[in-house]
Amino acid sequence: MKRLLILTVLAGSTLLTSATEITHSFLGVGKANQATIIGEDGNVNWKADFPASDGWVLPNGNVLLALYKCEGFPNGGAVEIERSTKKVLFRYVGQQKETSAVEKLANGNYLVTELGPKPQVVEVNSNGKVIKTTPLACQKKNAHMQTRMLRQLPNGNYLAPHLFDFIVNEYEPVTGKVLKSFPTDDRGREKKDWPFTAIRLANGNTLIGCTNGNRVIEIDADGKIVWSVNNDDLGEELIRDACGVQRLPNGNTVITSYYAKGDQVNLIEVSREKKVVWRYSGSKHGYHHFQILTTNGKPIEGKPMR
Repeated sequence: MKRLLILTVLAGSTLLTSATEITHSFLGVGKANQATIIGEDGNVNWKADFPASDGWVLPNGNVLLALYKCEGFPNGGAVEIERSTKKVLFRYVGQQKETSAVEKLANGNYLVTELGPKPQVVEVNSNGKVIKTTPLACQKKNAHMQTRMLRQLPNGNYLAPHLFDFIVNEYEPVTGKVLKSFPTDDRGREKKDWPFTAIRLANGNTLIGCTNGNRVIEIDADGKIVWSVNNDDLGEELIRDACGVQRLPNGNTVITSYYAKGDQVNLIEVSREKKVVWRYSGSKHGYHHFQILTTNGKPIEGKPMR
């Protein structure tokens, strides 16, 4: 007989368990929380000394962060930190108004998204020198509402969500030309979905996390929505600004709530059938982004789909 769902409270976090218990460890980043690694027991295992808007645990164990404005980084920037000593191994000081995203490329360089009067993505070498700049065509009045979590695709193109344009663009990295566009405004003016993050899945579809609208949508190569989930589907208002998403190897989707207050959760794992199978709640504020690191003690293999 199938067991009923039960709630388990661990160290200030709420984990939803079932007949098969699910536990995750993850890196969470956000202005209020800085950058922390949460263990599968719900405890903070590591914390950075910088307020971060994006971050990764790299294969070598180091932590890569895109920074908010802070001491030494008047326009934000990026750092790679040795996890055990917290020594800064790579440092880049932003040139625009705000730094929103970073990732490390296969060639050892870093891809940094900068917002401001001239939104751009820059490729930076290990010495912090800019070697390539690609302009981004996006809404320019409010830097915070410009493109957010830009990622490089396996084909070398850039995938960038643009909040106020209600669209996700795929850019050619040399010229900055838009090759494809995926609109997210199919629900009408009153439910405009602001795309905050977008990832390209192994099946070629694009998974998009939206803030305003509180929705996650999966769009195929033709621009057709093939899967979506929002609070109406879940039966509870669990999503509060879906800034971050990650597709797990089991096909489930983990979603972050950035504006998480009181008892609202920060992370939920949702099945393809739109059932919540795991939740985490333990932060005073939500996360801009996250990276699931382990599930039930086993590392997530390969580059995460997030």
